[in-house]
Amino acid sequence: MAKTLGLKCRECGREYPIQPMHVCEFCFGPLEVKYDYEEIRRRISREKIEEGPKSLWRYVDLLPVEEPKVGLNAGFTPLKKAENLGKVLGLSNLYIKDDSVNHPTLSFKDRVVSVAISKAIEFGFDTVACASTGNLANSVASHASQASLNCFVFIPANLESQKIYGSLVFSPTVVAVEGTYDDVNRLCSEIASELQWAFVNINIRPFYAEGSKTLAFEVVEQLGWRAPDAVVAPAASGSLITKIWKGLREMLKVGLIEGVKTRVYGAQAEGCSPIAQAWREGRDFIKPVRPNTIAKSIAIGNPADGIYALQVTKDSGGDWETATDEEIIEGIKLLAETEGIFTETAGGTTIAVLKKLVQKGAFGKEERVVAYITGNGYKTMEVLEGYLKETLHIKPSLADFKEKILTHV
Repeated sequence: MAKTLGLKCRECGREYPIQPMHVCEFCFGPLEVKYDYEEIRRRISREKIEEGPKSLWRYVDLLPVEEPKVGLNAGFTPLKKAENLGKVLGLSNLYIKDDSVNHPTLSFKDRVVSVAISKAIEFGFDTVACASTGNLANSVASHASQASLNCFVFIPANLESQKIYGSLVFSPTVVAVEGTYDDVNRLCSEIASELQWAFVNINIRPFYAEGSKTLAFEVVEQLGWRAPDAVVAPAASGSLITKIWKGLREMLKVGLIEGVKTRVYGAQAEGCSPIAQAWREGRDFIKPVRPNTIAKSIAIGNPADGIYALQVTKDSGGDWETATDEEIIEGIKLLAETEGIFTETAGGTTIAVLKKLVQKGAFGKEERVVAYITGNGYKTMEVLEGYLKETLHIKPSLADFKEKILTHV
């Protein structure tokens, strides 16, 4: 592949050929894909992208895959001008990037998994696996089914039931581990070193993570080939934020946009906020925490890309904020009531943090601000129990309707 030059350690800079590995053998730093941007610049253009498929694969020239194998309809989700929410918050140019309707499993994970499993097929794997807080398990199981691959997904045993069913329906082997996501991830790392399986977020991680860049690519294109002034995104491992930033800078490198002055803001749940805590305390290292939050999809206590996410925020002039469980619920309700979008707890965190950032004066009224909604609320409905209006019960009669309903409207 002329567009990729190999893998490169993010710490020491040592380079490796393209292969299923994720850690530098010299310093144990994380590896990422190195591209030939001059070659990509020669082959890419706005016109070529616009003529491409209405999916994330319209940006294949900036992805580490020769040819897509799965997830052919993933990505290119709506960028909605949030007029109603913008009025509530006092923002004239607020946008919602809505991956709650992503295909096929209703979260942004369909992006990263499409890239990861396409790459796993190129490498010749017949079994794919993952450590997951739910959405990734759903997506890996679905894409493995598409590709007729063996599939194992490992999840914390206390995961929301809707997300467990959302994996089981595709008939993978689902393994519920007694412990936190970090416990699950450690176990999967041990398994990955023993078995020839493609763990999408372990030995295939450098390729998997690149799929998140498409969230930046799409926003830029949907804004008329302009970078937003600010973005707000949820953080679990921290990878999403680093790749949104990388995607914006890549569009500049290959000549698709004229400048990037985007500020990147990170959102975490107060009950699992190791990156935000490091930011508040001015640290350049992450202290692991034990998660205690309803936002299980972003409950990673020892985030692998935490230090890099901190650097992105610093370089871009952004900030970090957190939301309590109660504020997360209010964020879910606020987005639903204003824009008709039902998001899960990660999205509720994003909206709650967006509101706090507005109150802090982080944005100008006319600035183009994009809030990333990464998952669908129908996966985590139980968190809303006790927080919504009660259902009104009546007899099948007009008189009862008038007495019990119209008199209270």
